[in-house]
Amino acid sequence: MSDENTDTGHHPSTFKAVRTHSEGIAWDDHASIHIKDDGQGLFDGLKGVHRGTLAQMVQMISNMPEDLRGKYVIQKAGDHKLGTAEIMSLAEREDFPLRR
Repeated sequence: MSDENTDTGHHPSTFKAVRTHSEGIAWDDHASIHIKDDGQGLFDGLKGVHRGTLAQMVQMISNMPEDLRGKYVIQKAGDHKLGTAEIMSLAEREDFPLRR
């Protein structure tokens, strides 16, 4: 194994320690919309009110009336939770695939 593939900061795969991490937003990652502060827990995955790609969930919340957006969060694959500010920031990006 060469030294260039041993840097764990580059997320090597378990197959030949090949780097699998890519830069940018993974718009096609699985994501779900949850009611903010829904309690998490063992059955958290079942509490999602909408499921789809990250891009679809960002679009859904960004299209909501402003007073409703704060009631929801997006949980993204990899246990990352996005709040309203981060969601709206993603919706305004030039590379957002569902941008109008």
